[in-house]
Amino acid sequence: MNLSGECFCGEIKYEINGKLLDARSCHCSRCRKAFSSQASAYALVDPSEFQWVSGAEFLTSYVGEHGFGLQFCKKCGSTLCGVYQGEVHGVTLGCLNEDPEIEIGRHIFVGSKASWEVIPEGVPQYEEHPPENA
Repeated sequence: MNLSGECFCGEIKYEINGKLLDARSCHCSRCRKAFSSQASAYALVDPSEFQWVSGAEFLTSYVGEHGFGLQFCKKCGSTLCGVYQGEVHGVTLGCLNEDPEIEIGRHIFVGSKASWEVIPEGVPQYEEHPPENA
């Protein structure tokens, strides 16, 4: 499967030559701030199947102490992807141009969700991290 994505202003573009995995929505306070939303919508990608097509010079990053971070467009502010130890780890579903043919399979950190948010029923919810086999 080939997917493409881009930031809001269109300066940064990427391609994925493969399938996305493990789509999830995180409701922790840090994701609410990073994604300027009630939660994140994120799926994992094999780093070998991801490539920047144009605009990489407009990327800026925030990386925390454990090596996990996010990459943004420094022109428009779109959160494009997550990184781990310098490699793209996953992508934000909202920046994809095509249907990724994946659904949110779990809601995580619902124990710290915003009081005004209502999470849809029918999808597994976890107070924090899901168990290893979930």
